[in-house]
Amino acid sequence: MNNKILIWSITAALAGFLFGFDTVVISGAEKKLQLLWGSSDMFHGAVVIGMALWGTVVGAFFGGIPTNKLGRKTTLVWIGALYTISAVGSALANDPITFAFFRFIGGLGVGASTIAAPAYISEIAPAKDRGKLVGLYQFNIVFGILIAFLSNYLLNNIGETAWRWMVGIEAIPAAIYTLFVLTVPKSPRWLLTKFRNSEAVSVLKIINPNQDPEKLMMEIKDEMDNTVPNENIFLKKYRYPLILAFLIAFFNQFSGINALLYYAPRILAEAGLEESSALLSSIGVGVTNLLFTLLGIFLIDRLGRKQLMYICSCGYVISLSLVSAAFFLNWEGSFMPFFLFLFIAAHAIGQGTVIWVFISEIFPNHLRGSGQSFGSSVHWVLAAVVPSLVPVLFSTIGAGMVFLIFAIMMVFQLLFVAFMMPETKGVSLEELSKKLIK
Repeated sequence: MNNKILIWSITAALAGFLFGFDTVVISGAEKKLQLLWGSSDMFHGAVVIGMALWGTVVGAFFGGIPTNKLGRKTTLVWIGALYTISAVGSALANDPITFAFFRFIGGLGVGASTIAAPAYISEIAPAKDRGKLVGLYQFNIVFGILIAFLSNYLLNNIGETAWRWMVGIEAIPAAIYTLFVLTVPKSPRWLLTKFRNSEAVSVLKIINPNQDPEKLMMEIKDEMDNTVPNENIFLKKYRYPLILAFLIAFFNQFSGINALLYYAPRILAEAGLEESSALLSSIGVGVTNLLFTLLGIFLIDRLGRKQLMYICSCGYVISLSLVSAAFFLNWEGSFMPFFLFLFIAAHAIGQGTVIWVFISEIFPNHLRGSGQSFGSSVHWVLAAVVPSLVPVLFSTIGAGMVFLIFAIMMVFQLLFVAFMMPETKGVSLEELSKKLIK
């Protein structure tokens, strides 16, 4: 693999580190903030927690516009700026509304990063390595999650202002990332869709000096010849990739993954663990996530996307059923971390590794930003709705019933994988467009 491709991919994927850190860091501070501001469960879930998630929805919904218009690289730079502003503002906030506003800004960065980073990496990566390179984005997400859990644990006992340090420390990696991403080139495929051929050729020669850039340019030109001006992803011929993006994003969130990550300490405490043990077990969730994401990245270009999703779906059904049973049957709290680790392992090796790779592959070059935006929007609308309802659902229908619903949904995911999901490993983006567009 070309070392420059690897370095550029890692740099772009660092947006995922900030995504993971920003999303999960609130788990260590949310109970303290609810007590500090005396928020009701509904207000706490919908505003203090939920506004960041709705920011993510807005970022995902509109992030395709700058990704297509300004380019993948420029969008990634702006994402770094959003993360930095959010971290500083959240740390300095003195009321829940101001805190929610700055968390909303961070959410914009999270949503946009799920579009720009995978799109950028998929467009510079060779087909044989595309899965593992785009998978670096997911690796960085879970690495950010792990560091957030660890950071929360270390900062938990420093005093009344611990929550400010928890959310504010993100400004340091955010500023560093913003500087790093300025050094990567623009995506050659994006440049070609904008008819900036000479710039695209220069980047292509660096990416693969042994391959004639004119060949790829002709493939992209052939793809562009089959399009009409100002077309969008909602045309009939793009229905199949659109349905695929919708379903993989839908099932991702109805596994309950974000509900678990946001409320891991609370769920473990609900199962009988003390606060310090719950926070420590949260670190175990992060470590499990990281290790099995690495395994998923190792396997994704070997076994393929579909095989990992089979493994994932079966693991989901087993682990979620055990978590549900633990709550219904009042099993000892010491069992719960193991069941949750099994769930996280199933997610990391399958959905966690596959989702951003798969969505970045199934749309044509000129609509990739829009397709990523659609899939990401579905993902984040559900990621906003489901965790926001968790405090209320736990206090009404109970945790056991919540996790049983998630387990049933994963049976439907298994059917989706078996009968609808195509295999995309090792196929060029242009060839995939020919296969999936009817």
